[in-house]
Order: sequence, then C-alpha cells, then structure tokens
Amino acid sequence: MAETQDLVTFLTKVPLFEGLNSYQLKQIASRLVHRTYQAGQEIVTQGKSGFGMFVVSSGRAEAVVEYSDGSKTIVNAFGPSDFFGEVTMLDGGPRTASVIARETTECLVLGRIDFLTLMHNDAEIASEIAVALAKRLRRAVETC
Repeated sequence: MAETQDLVTFLTKVPLFEGLNSYQLKQIASRLVHRTYQAGQEIVTQGKSGFGMFVVSSGRAEAVVEYSDGSKTIVNAFGPSDFFGEVTMLDGGPRTASVIARETTECLVLGRIDFLTLMHNDAEIASEIAVALAKRLRRAVETC
C-alpha cells in the first residue's frame, strides 16, 4: 500500500479519519510509516512509552492488559482499518495495554510529532479527530 492515493482511499475507511477531506488525508498519508509484525510479536508494550499510533492495514492483533497479579485479559481485537495507540499519541504517557500480532500484521504508523504538527496546522483535523475519539470513548463506556 505504497501509493499515496491508495493510502488516502484506505484512510477513508479508518473511523478516526472519517470526517477528513482528501487534502487532509493526503497530509496524513505522507507521514505514515509502514511496519510488518509477525504472529506473536508485540507491536506495543503495556507500560512503555510510545511514539505514535497504529492503523492495521492487514492482519489481526489483540490488545492485552496485564494486571498486577500477573493475570491477562484480551480487551480488544483489531483488523484492517482499526487503530490503536491514540491515547499515548495524544498525551505522551505510557501504553495502557500491549498489542500482539495474532498473524502477520501490517500497520501504518503515525508518529506523535507528525500527528501534533498536523493538528496544530489544521484545526479542522484536530476537531474531527476529537469527535471521532469521543465517539470511540462513548461506545466503550456503553459496553461496560
């Protein structure tokens, strides 16, 4: 998925970016880095710092939370067009869960500095992403 137009088309399917126009999506696409993870490989690690967010372009991954007693719980599953890592990208804090590839998984990574620059330069991007994140939080709370 290397061509900018292919990336833009794919990004229209990502809920986080659903309110953005073609120009804005091109700005995001130009900053994405492609990464491939093998089955069983940790993509991000709970408690560690992170540098950005991830959009799954192919494959499957799961978010796993480890509790202080050593027990683990799968808290989310990700497939193509799903995203994760947005909390760390916004606040710079540690990862709230580990994400593990369950099969070969390709991700598009948007670094925190690039993301913050985009939001600073285009208030509409910031506004649309804030709305998308609020919707995600609302859905998560409703399922509790």
